[in-house]
Formats: sequence, structure tokens, C-alpha cells
Amino acid sequence: MALPDYPTLFWISAIFAVVFLGISKAGFGGGAGFLATPLMSLFIPVADAAALLLVLLIILDFMTIPHYRKEFHRPSLTVLLMGAMVGIVLGSLTFTIFSENEQGLRIFIGVIALIYVVYHFAGLAEKVSFSESRFFKPFGIIAGIAAGFASTLAHAGGPPATIFLLPQKHEKQVFVGTMTILFTIVNLVKLIPYSILGLLKVGDITTILVIAPFCFVGVRLGIYLNKRFSPEWFTRSIFILLLLTGIHLVFGFNPVTFLIDVFR
Repeated sequence: MALPDYPTLFWISAIFAVVFLGISKAGFGGGAGFLATPLMSLFIPVADAAALLLVLLIILDFMTIPHYRKEFHRPSLTVLLMGAMVGIVLGSLTFTIFSENEQGLRIFIGVIALIYVVYHFAGLAEKVSFSESRFFKPFGIIAGIAAGFASTLAHAGGPPATIFLLPQKHEKQVFVGTMTILFTIVNLVKLIPYSILGLLKVGDITTILVIAPFCFVGVRLGIYLNKRFSPEWFTRSIFILLLLTGIHLVFGFNPVTFLIDVFR
């Protein structure tokens, strides 16, 4: 099978995207995985980028889940999954609504990227982590809906689930295990609407075979970085890149080129 006729910049962005996914799965640089879909969407249709990344995420999920299959908080996982199923339906309907409007979908993904930039730089995760709350089922369902929706569109459902889980003060292994199992199940369920909507294509197999090894490169790199470096500056760099990518998707211009022209 021949490779799709994607532009050269796509292959470069795809390699960076899947390396970031691997680094994120290894637990280094919390926002690295959020960048993948927006970055690839700069050069190919959003639906194509989402479909390619879904298969790669499932591969990474099955590499990770054996380590956490017995360490998770069952009540939290249950309510998050209840909400996530609704979110997946809503995300799938959004794909359907924008199926003939690629620019609208690109703007939608860009807005999600910019929301996550604000989430990071406003320190919402840190503020949540210092608060305490008991398990509250309605909030868990709402968080699950948001997680399922964002995950379906951009594979970026982590923050809503995190906002629900962090205040419960679970041990780190239980927190990571709950998140890992949640998104393993969510990603598998997403195969259904992706298949119905025709997003999964046979031609994607060759693309996946080419870029999949870089997932494992990312995992090994993430493990290496975890042992030797603080993720602070790496994470900031990722979110700055996510900011620039989001601006480009929403407003249709490259902010880097724009600044160069301004100061030339």
C-alpha cells in the first residue's frame, strides 16, 4: 500500500506529535499529549489527524494498562465513564455537523487548544490539587461528559477528568491508574463512531506503520527525561507551541511569521 499524498510538513509534524504522545504516556511533561491533534491538523484534515492518532493511542494504552489494571478508584471510574459515553456521542455529532465544514472543525480544535493553554497558565490544576472534596457523583458525570467530548474531537480529555479526581487526594498510582483505564476504554469505544463516520481508512495503515515507532521513541525519551530533568520548562514550551498552534487554527495565520513581518 502506498503512502497518502500528504505534504512534507505533515510527516514532520506527525513525528513530533507521536513523540510527544509517547513522552506524555511516560509521565513527563503533562501537556505533551494535548498537542498532537492540533499540530497535525495544521497540515491535514482534522478528522484524518484524529483517526490516525486514535489507533496510535490505543497501541500506547495497551502498553500502559497492564501496570495499573488493579490500581484504580472504581466509583470515580464508573461515573466518569457514564459521562464519557454521553460526551463521545456529543463529540461524534459535532464531527457529523462539521463534516462538510473543515474550517469550522479546525476552529473548534483551535478553541479547545486555547482553552487548555488558559487552563495551564492560570494554574487551575494546581488550585484544584490544593482543594479537597468528597466523591460527588453529579460532578463526576459532568466531568466525564467534558472528557469524552474533548477526547472524541481532539484526544484531549485529561483536564476535565483531572479536575474531578485531584481533589479526592488519591494516591498517585490510583490516580494514574484511574486515568489510564478510563481513557483506554474511552479510546476503544471511540472506534465505533469513528468507524460509522468513515474516519478509519485502510490507507491509514501505512501511515501508522511509518510513524508508530516514534511513539516508542517518545516513551523511552519520556522515561529518560523523567529520571534526569524537571518537566517544568518542557511543559511550558509545549503549551507555548500549543498556543501558537491554536491561534493558527482559529485565526488562520501563523503568529511566528506575523511577528517576523512586524519587526522586520
